Amino acid sequence: MKVPCPTCRRETEWSSDNAFRPFCSERCKMVDLGAWFTGDRAIPDDAPSTLDGEPDASDLQRD
Repeated sequence: MKVPCPTCRRETEWSSDNAFRPFCSERCKMVDLGAWFTGDRAIPDDAPSTLDGEPDASDLQRD
């Protein structure tokens, strides 16, 4: 099966023979990793937080 590389969009084979899947090459894999390190890519955080990172009393649920 062919899929587009997430970095360069070039068609690449999705198989166990491709050591870099879903990327087409080690270069594209490292470009993507660099984007995560620099913060260009991130998973959105919907959790409430305070300046010190600890939840405040309004964030805690009581059972």
